[in-house]
Amino acid sequence: MKVLITGGAGFVSSHIVDELISLGHQVYIVDNLSTGVAKHLNPTASFYNVNILDDKLFDIFSKIKPEVVIHQAAQIDVQTSIHKPVLDAEVNIVGTIRVLEACRICGVKKIIYASSAAVYGTPLYLPIDEKHPIKPLSFYGISKHTPEHYIEVYSNLYDLDFTILRYANVYGIRQDPKGEGGVVSIFIDKLLTGQQPYVFGDGEQTRDFVYVKDVATANIAALKQGSRGIYNVSSNQQTSINELLRLMSEYCERPYAPVYQHSRPGDIVHSCLDNREAIKNLGWKPQYSIQTGLQETCDYYKAKYLNNN
Repeated sequence: MKVLITGGAGFVSSHIVDELISLGHQVYIVDNLSTGVAKHLNPTASFYNVNILDDKLFDIFSKIKPEVVIHQAAQIDVQTSIHKPVLDAEVNIVGTIRVLEACRICGVKKIIYASSAAVYGTPLYLPIDEKHPIKPLSFYGISKHTPEHYIEVYSNLYDLDFTILRYANVYGIRQDPKGEGGVVSIFIDKLLTGQQPYVFGDGEQTRDFVYVKDVATANIAALKQGSRGIYNVSSNQQTSINELLRLMSEYCERPYAPVYQHSRPGDIVHSCLDNREAIKNLGWKPQYSIQTGLQETCDYYKAKYLNNN
């Protein structure tokens, strides 16, 4: 199958690319490397250094004529969305429309879109299912949700199949601790460089952490399953920040010594996404527990940091 993946040099998307290639698909990557990393590019994939806002995007689609598009390219930093809302909307909303137009023009059969738990806002109940009210707390949440409407209308007007995947807190190998890295990559960087990790609030707030390899296999499942559906991709488990750091300190062989800070305004206290619809309709289920995912991630970075030193 010919699969084009936008943002294919990114944290999550590079794992999807690796999985696609291992299964024998023809893979084409469009990424401008603004946040993606060149060394994460799988050499077997064809790479185009192009911004999805560039008109060259249409030429690439016309040349390749992909059967499926996995749209991962995005502005993912919540704080950037607040400080630069126009940029956030241009990349996430206008960029997605341009990808959809390219799909329409070139007769793409299906698009798989990476959405986010940020669309839900403050949970009214846990676990959050796909029918939970949509009330995002940031411009990022708005800019990830808005394309969902465009995708559904494009599907109705032009018979473009789709699957929308709303990711929980993704963590794992290749996540950048310097940008909007996520708490796991930030903690690993602090632990392995001998610094004390900061915990905002009392650390008893919980999140739903899903391992990046499980997210990759959900995208693979969506190639043929989940037609015209919206699905949470999650572990359906709550893990407190204190428990997360305790496990990571053990796996990184570093002391458990958090520095507690005032909680940040607007932070959600508890979050957990219900993944039963994805299990039922995608034929997918997470294979990694928080323990096995963290162990693999910490082992990888322990070796990496040791070699760098």
